[in-house]
Amino acid sequence: MASNRELVDMLDEVWTSTAALGDGLDESEWKQPSECPGWTVQDNLVHLTALERFILGDPLPTEDVPDDLPHVKNDIGKANERWIQSRRSWSGADALAEFRAATATRIEQLRALDDSGFAADSWTPMGPGTVADLLRFRIFDSWVHEQDMRRALDRPGDVDSAAARHSLDMMVGVLPYIVGKKAGAPEGSTVVLALTGPVPTTAAVQVVEGRARPLDPAPSDATVTLTIASDEFARLACGRSEPGEALVTGTVTVDGDVELGREIVRQLNYMF
Repeated sequence: MASNRELVDMLDEVWTSTAALGDGLDESEWKQPSECPGWTVQDNLVHLTALERFILGDPLPTEDVPDDLPHVKNDIGKANERWIQSRRSWSGADALAEFRAATATRIEQLRALDDSGFAADSWTPMGPGTVADLLRFRIFDSWVHEQDMRRALDRPGDVDSAAARHSLDMMVGVLPYIVGKKAGAPEGSTVVLALTGPVPTTAAVQVVEGRARPLDPAPSDATVTLTIASDEFARLACGRSEPGEALVTGTVTVDGDVELGREIVRQLNYMF
């Protein structure tokens, strides 16, 4: 597990990469739709700024959010949308300036923390946790939305950085839940997920006594093996691509128990 200082370094790196991406974009590029439902390139950046501004003490904007937006699923989604709506009339350059100012202040604050500061209680999207727990999520969230922006602009990058590896580790870590709970793999099943580049990773799960558990090393004769590029796996896990399309196009290949493998792929869309 990354140290507290390494977490701050990763957050700084992904924010620096995102800011550099924004340099020189024209307004049509800022307003380009992204794969994140309902959001433009600029909206993704504003979302990243929003939580940091909230932590810095800014109140939640009061803009009305329509009740029928299909991409708003819950109260957190509605709060996110209030920030987005409050900056919709801004230029991309202004949104980027706000992002740079907020993230610079946050990095300065985080670098000043000692171990007790990182261990302090904190809200996180997954429930109560610590400041370090929140940082792990912020790295993940920031990298995912940076990739949303990059795909919309056809400017690939930051796909094999420390932040990318951290984010993929978080997504791969959910595999036991996907295999056991969502896909309902039968007792004794072994599942291998083989991620090819940009970040090659292999993870395995076995169902024992009704529960899916990590398995190391990965078996050579797994019940099913799924093979997919790491960046495409991230798109699937974050709801940016459709499982059925990934199966049809061969983006993901299934070896072994095809029926079980296809069901697992269908359930990989767990964050949407």
